[in-house]
Amino acid sequence: MSVLDRYIVRTIVSSVLLVMLVFLMLGGLWVLIDQQDDIGIGHYTAWSALWYTLLNLPQQAYELLPITVLIGALLGLGALARGSELTVVRATGMSVMRLAGTTLMAAALLIGAELVLGEFLGPPLQQVAREEKAFSKLSNVSFGTGSGAWVRDGDLILNVAGQSGERQFGGMQIFELSPQHQLLALGRAPRATAGANRKWLLTDYAESRFSGDTVSATPPAERILESNVTAGFLGLAVQDPDQLTISALWRLIRYYQSNALDAREYVFAFWSRIARTLAIAFCAILAIPFALGPLRSTGSGTRMLLGLVLGIVFFLLQRLIESSTVVFALNPVLLAWLPTALLATVSLALLARTR
Repeated sequence: MSVLDRYIVRTIVSSVLLVMLVFLMLGGLWVLIDQQDDIGIGHYTAWSALWYTLLNLPQQAYELLPITVLIGALLGLGALARGSELTVVRATGMSVMRLAGTTLMAAALLIGAELVLGEFLGPPLQQVAREEKAFSKLSNVSFGTGSGAWVRDGDLILNVAGQSGERQFGGMQIFELSPQHQLLALGRAPRATAGANRKWLLTDYAESRFSGDTVSATPPAERILESNVTAGFLGLAVQDPDQLTISALWRLIRYYQSNALDAREYVFAFWSRIARTLAIAFCAILAIPFALGPLRSTGSGTRMLLGLVLGIVFFLLQRLIESSTVVFALNPVLLAWLPTALLATVSLALLARTR
């Protein structure tokens, strides 16, 4: 790597880090404000909320890195172009392809940072944050081990087999015990929705109640369950696929497929994480045509606005495709790579036209 290559790489990486710092400050402030309603519940204090916010920053950095790379590369290369430095570089004989290769060097460093954040820092620290918050708020609730989430809340034992959304759970079983630890009732609902004021809406809840030598059965109906257990607490044991590492997703996929279970959601999450990581390279390359073309003499505000618009479009496209995969049972591998493939096509097409 020449001195010129190092200079361009340093400019791009420093611009990305600056943009990331701004985004993390805004994101951390948003998370901290969101925690204000929970302060004072149980042992959850203002310092606990601040610690919770700090532990969530690596996961936020992982999710924001593709967008910040796009904005940072636009700002870094745009600043070089506006100061005529890129013009001088081009005059020395550096071609557009050589500039793209140097930009890819910076992207490789950022991809390495993305892998560290996504595999070793983000999910584990976010899990620690959720656990500390939940146990601070609900000191009288405990976890058990086994299939899904086994939670005891007073005389109730709850078992949840899966989580389909932030507040949606499926396969909830409820065991009601007497003060003498005798089983009084056993019920099951195929879907449970967390509501306000520590209440759960159980859909098609069927119950068998034991009394002496008799058993009375209740037909399926809706039931409102009052419990100290919250959706966030149960989510500690039944995690969303988006919050799992690549290695954990691969293990889950192999387990589901070996047991003839539907693993589409985990397959999509697995390939989506890989595709989103590789998208960083194309986000960096996309900045070159704009820096050498229409944005050569514009200000940093215009470049940041363009980066935000492109990043939001990429983010919304990912979310739309994710919903389509689950709802319409489409090919998860194909759809996971679709946003990155579109980004690569646009980036390479614009780069090929750059002179």
